[in-house]
Amino acid sequence: MHEMSIAQSLIDIIRDEMAKHHVSVLRSVKVKIGKLSAIVPDSLSFCFDIMVQGSDLDGARLLIEVVPLEGRCKDCGHAFKVKEYVFVCPSCGGGNIETLRGQDLSIVEMEVE
Repeated sequence: MHEMSIAQSLIDIIRDEMAKHHVSVLRSVKVKIGKLSAIVPDSLSFCFDIMVQGSDLDGARLLIEVVPLEGRCKDCGHAFKVKEYVFVCPSCGGGNIETLRGQDLSIVEMEVE
């Protein structure tokens, strides 16, 4: 389960940011997870909860927004949401698709004290 290592990396980044800004209490952290990132949101949430339990981050909530997969046809320029991982342009039927969104994981905001 690679979500455990991802949760650990998130916690490391969160701790670094908290130290930079001289805050000690984390209320919540919001992340965006791309549909194509191969991260299972429920698994990441579970791992995060387990890892902060009993630590100084105990009680912090992980808020997850799943970002849909979007692409653009390099042939006709049409931008569209990729459904069921079918990389075919709904406008021209072409398969020369550039991925625009939905591949990454990012921390969007943190609520701290």
